[in-house]
Amino acid sequence: MSILINRNSRVITQGITGNTGQFHTRTSREYANGRECFVAGVNPKRAGENFEGIPIFGSVREAKQQTGAGVSVIYVPPAGAAAAIWEAVEADLDLVICITEGIPVRDMIAVRERMKKENRKTLLLGPNCPGVITPGELKIGIMPGHIHRQGRIGVVSRSGTLTYEAVAQLSDLGIGQSTAVGIGGDPVNGLKHIDVLKLFNDDPKTDAVVMIGEIGGSDEETAAYWAKEHMKKPVVGFIAGVTAPPGKRMGHAGAIISGGKGTAQEKLAVMEACGIRVTRNPAEMGRTLKSVLR
Repeated sequence: MSILINRNSRVITQGITGNTGQFHTRTSREYANGRECFVAGVNPKRAGENFEGIPIFGSVREAKQQTGAGVSVIYVPPAGAAAAIWEAVEADLDLVICITEGIPVRDMIAVRERMKKENRKTLLLGPNCPGVITPGELKIGIMPGHIHRQGRIGVVSRSGTLTYEAVAQLSDLGIGQSTAVGIGGDPVNGLKHIDVLKLFNDDPKTDAVVMIGEIGGSDEETAAYWAKEHMKKPVVGFIAGVTAPPGKRMGHAGAIISGGKGTAQEKLAVMEACGIRVTRNPAEMGRTLKSVLR
């Protein structure tokens, strides 16, 4: 069991003819069941061609109709990425994963508002995220597959690098993962920590969760309050940016403390008060998780 994707997912790559799209489609195909899962690419100017045997279609809708794909991954450059997201949403895909970094915030606000207004069913992961992996089954995105191992721990993170760090620590301790989800660090994005916690809570094959956040915004606090009331499984937390000065953006576009809100200490305090076992040392995420397993 997994959340979001599994060995039966059928995936479209939007931006498959660019260097980034080609490289990561190739590496994802080489992981586990990827060769069967990546079934289509999209480029309006290259329809009828193929990339290493993957047929290229002129639109997401056509790719879905021809292949039955329900998931899309986007490597389109920033200026066109929001339009690519909307094309996938309009085709009624189940899940859209946008890897692209640097999409204008105004573009993302327009896409998110339109998705809400039209009550679209498509789940959006990202943008500016590493993607999602169900170890031993399928990886969609840019994460290194070899550090993951199959198991029963869910990982959700705003930081791509810290996702890999947490996973590597777990794997080194012999603890496998059910699914690892990078939600991205932009201020306007799709799935939040709370959404992924809900999915892990309902997944019978996930026993505990590592939740990694960053300074800025209030998503981690929102998730913590929900977890206190509803989460049936242990959650371990870490917040990046303990030493970040107020008003200075750190790494991700969403990682900024404003108006005295969104500090790491504030987030950690809320998480602790809500029963989440936190660590302030990123090197201890794996061991902290191991300590809460029954």
